[in-house]
Amino acid sequence: MNKVFPQGENGYAAAEPKAHPGGEAGGGHLCCSRRGACLSASLLLLLATVAALIALVTILGLPSRTPGAQACITLTNRTGFLCHDQRSCIPASGVCDGVRTCTHGEDEDESLCRDVPQSLPHFLVAHCGDPASWIYSDQKCDGTNNCGDCSDELSPVTVCPPCGPGWWRCPSTFFKYCDCIPRHLCRDHVQHCSDWSDEYACPGP
Repeated sequence: MNKVFPQGENGYAAAEPKAHPGGEAGGGHLCCSRRGACLSASLLLLLATVAALIALVTILGLPSRTPGAQACITLTNRTGFLCHDQRSCIPASGVCDGVRTCTHGEDEDESLCRDVPQSLPHFLVAHCGDPASWIYSDQKCDGTNNCGDCSDELSPVTVCPPCGPGWWRCPSTFFKYCDCIPRHLCRDHVQHCSDWSDEYACPGP
């Protein structure tokens, strides 16, 4: 039996649409496959970029966004300033001294140093007997007359612990010292104590 094809408007048999292998839209699966590959490549590129940025931050040690200055204790048991790397602790007197000690220079930041001592955090500042005078907090009770009137070393303004093992207690004749002198000055044939105890009683270093 002969197969009859439907006639078109011009009298010829209408051609049946040819089906493409793998889909009905003419290579649709191939297009989808290529689109998926592009998306995968883009995602991999994005992940690689993020990984590279993380590695860069780790290597360069960029400062963290920790707000405000933070106090710390130095290796000599003195008040210090914590750098933004959260590891380096520099002496209080190293802040706003014109030298960038922290890796990223935050110890010399303009907002910190623009109006010293008012712009300094309170933990970095110690006041002398004269209200107009101040010193860095790590200079208090260090055995040296930093205030000029020994108020940073003697009561009633400051209460300091007794002279340490490397010091000899006596009323000093030198402006630099107050109630203690370094032991290496003992027995050097020079009077450093008003009672001469540095030459006759101090055992020396």
